Amino acid sequence: MLSDREILSTLEMLRSEHLDVRTVTLGVSLFDCADPDVHAFCDKVRQKIVRLAQNLVSVCDDVGDKYGIPVVNKRVAVSPIAVVGASLGREDLVKVAQTLDEAARTVRVDFIGGFSALVEKGFTNGDVSLIDAIPEALAQTERVCASVNVAATKAGINMDAVYMMGHVIKRTAEATAHADGIGCAKLCVFANIPPDIPFMAGAYLGIGEPECVINVGVSGPGVVRKAIDRARRANPGLDLGQLAEVIKRTAFKVTSVGELIGREVARKLGIPFGVVDLSLAPTPNVGDSVGEIFQSLGLKSIGVPGSTAVLAMLNDAVKKGGAFASSYVGGLSGAFIPVSEDLNISEAARKGHLSLEKLEAMTSVCSVGLDMVALPGDTSAETLAAIIADEMAIGVINRKTTATRLIPVPGKKAGEKAFFGGLLGEATIIPVPNGELSSEFIRLGGRIPAPVQSLNN
Repeated sequence: MLSDREILSTLEMLRSEHLDVRTVTLGVSLFDCADPDVHAFCDKVRQKIVRLAQNLVSVCDDVGDKYGIPVVNKRVAVSPIAVVGASLGREDLVKVAQTLDEAARTVRVDFIGGFSALVEKGFTNGDVSLIDAIPEALAQTERVCASVNVAATKAGINMDAVYMMGHVIKRTAEATAHADGIGCAKLCVFANIPPDIPFMAGAYLGIGEPECVINVGVSGPGVVRKAIDRARRANPGLDLGQLAEVIKRTAFKVTSVGELIGREVARKLGIPFGVVDLSLAPTPNVGDSVGEIFQSLGLKSIGVPGSTAVLAMLNDAVKKGGAFASSYVGGLSGAFIPVSEDLNISEAARKGHLSLEKLEAMTSVCSVGLDMVALPGDTSAETLAAIIADEMAIGVINRKTTATRLIPVPGKKAGEKAFFGGLLGEATIIPVPNGELSSEFIRLGGRIPAPVQSLNN
């Protein structure tokens, strides 16, 4: 049972420490909408999403008002379109993306995910058509998010898909060049993608999931930092083991709040409750940064030596506290380190404390990967593919989810800034050392075999 002090600290989290529920995401299965006629397919998709999601925003707002805890984002995730629209061609799939966008606008959610393909072991015709349609689909829509899973621990890395995604990212950036390549901010390339992510751009409703479900993503980087600061002020002699305990207990409270809101929303909508994603999700706002936690733990900046160790401790403590608060934990569940979406991380990149190589090293212990990383616009498709391949290898070998959201900003060079606006923030473009020396490797293609599981070292 929580003590009086812990209850008071929870109230303080609500009042002044940016505690909120970052996202409530409604998963909608579209398998019963499959139809070889694109017009019939789109009609079924539109009707089903609007029917199930029409009250999502109002119910989230009502529940948030009731408890004084804002639900920042309300979103929809659908079955992978490459599967349910497997009989459709490229042009038809662009129309499907436009339908998803219209449905999202109708029900007033800010993003809809699931323009996705799962190709870790190979391609179907539907997968190829969807991947080819991604640049045009993201350029012609506002709220649609896409993801492609190109690797898995049990399948290895589909290097043909990795190379293909290098070209798709380049085409997407060029198609949205007027906005610094913002289409790439809505496109994730994954290894080991979970089927129940509530966060965008990777959210989709996986095979094996219910007809519809509510998944919740909590927040809390500002809350964790304030808890560490309070603990260190009260007792300057605390060591890292004791501070990990502080983070763990804070994560317990944050997760409890998220599950309370999620279950209430699910009950009011008459929809099953799914999972709580324990990820610490930052925003570009002051005081809501994962990067600031590193400073509270004694580092001058995220990115300096010691950062990977701090991130590993933070991730583990958050998972331990969250797992005790909820029996239904899923999604990504870790700390996000998106460069543009976190003011402190973006500033560390601008000052040169955080390089592409250090970001990659840190992703070996976090749950996401190279997230919202702005790169020079002349970065080649082969170099993008090589960066993706490195990140996929980290996920595959370590049996964890990793992803990339890379943005080669058209017409801009390293050191310049890219502006995406809103929650997506802004980022200094970071250089890619030795970027053009990987082309021969990437062009070999094929599939890197799955790693042996029993000889860990």
